[in-house]
Amino acid sequence: MKYRTYPQTDVTVSEVGFGLWTTATGWWGQMSDDEAVALLHEAFDLGVTLYDAADTYGNGRSEEQLAKAFAAKRGKVVYSTKFGYDWYTYGGERKGQSEIPQDFSPEFVRFALEQSLRRLQTDVIDIYSIHNARLEQVASDELFNLLEDFKREGKIRMYGVALGPAIGWLVEGCEAAKRRNAGNIQMIYNILEQFPGDAMIRAANDAGALSGYQIRVPHASGMLEGKYTLETTFPPSDHRSHRPRSWLVNGITKIETLRWLERDGRTLGQAAIQWLLDEPRVMTVLPNIYDREQLVEFAKAPDTPPLTGDELARVAELAKTNFGVEEPPMAYKGTMSYEALKAPVGAQP
Repeated sequence: MKYRTYPQTDVTVSEVGFGLWTTATGWWGQMSDDEAVALLHEAFDLGVTLYDAADTYGNGRSEEQLAKAFAAKRGKVVYSTKFGYDWYTYGGERKGQSEIPQDFSPEFVRFALEQSLRRLQTDVIDIYSIHNARLEQVASDELFNLLEDFKREGKIRMYGVALGPAIGWLVEGCEAAKRRNAGNIQMIYNILEQFPGDAMIRAANDAGALSGYQIRVPHASGMLEGKYTLETTFPPSDHRSHRPRSWLVNGITKIETLRWLERDGRTLGQAAIQWLLDEPRVMTVLPNIYDREQLVEFAKAPDTPPLTGDELARVAELAKTNFGVEEPPMAYKGTMSYEALKAPVGAQP
């Protein structure tokens, strides 16, 4: 394992982190708390120090799992968690990944922080991020002043913006770096889905922002693990079961153009992580981990051969042709152009 430090902070994280949405929710299969804690312990033994939770994952369950796993090792791990969804009021059974109402009032955000601190059994949260922020939250001086207050009070070490739930959110991501200089930005980014993540990073570079990035969905919902076949099926509770058949067929075709990345003992899944780690602003990659085999493979990715300049250039050329597949344009979420705003908040990156 290797480690990176967020710009102008003392927050150092493992290049591969562990996202607890796979252990605390039912979106990737069911896991008991004992099974989750065992997997978290093994991740720590493999050098993983960054653990990404959210108060809404399992209605507090992900944060409680972290406390069960690391109460005795608190100083050796980095807790990254998120806030904004009012599951305290709307915490009943949800259909799939459907969203519940958000609340970013100062009273609710402070309440949410105190509850997360309690569940995590800690005095300070290392990285505290706005969960699935819209442009309204990114533009809110009141919200960011409150986060600064939390830092001064010693209750958080740094804060950021998590983008989602689906891919997109171009303007939100650009403004989080350009306007807010957010220390942490979490976004979807991978070899197969390079836009708009690449544009967000360019905007951060152009602005000289101090933002570091957590990357989620680094394997394009498992496609870049390279193990799907035309016969692959997903359980009804798995979110991938709701995708059209074309997603699987086209994805497998794309993957066949990338098999050459498997070399010198490096799997395709590890190459996908190394492609992301070539970007200096990427602090940690959050693969979806739901069994021991995946954990070991992904945790060892930083120790495999980095992609060479020629390999990176070849991937870039393939991306220009959508990896040889013609398909309808991606349907993005969020604010995807500054021109679409009634009152533009910045220049088009």
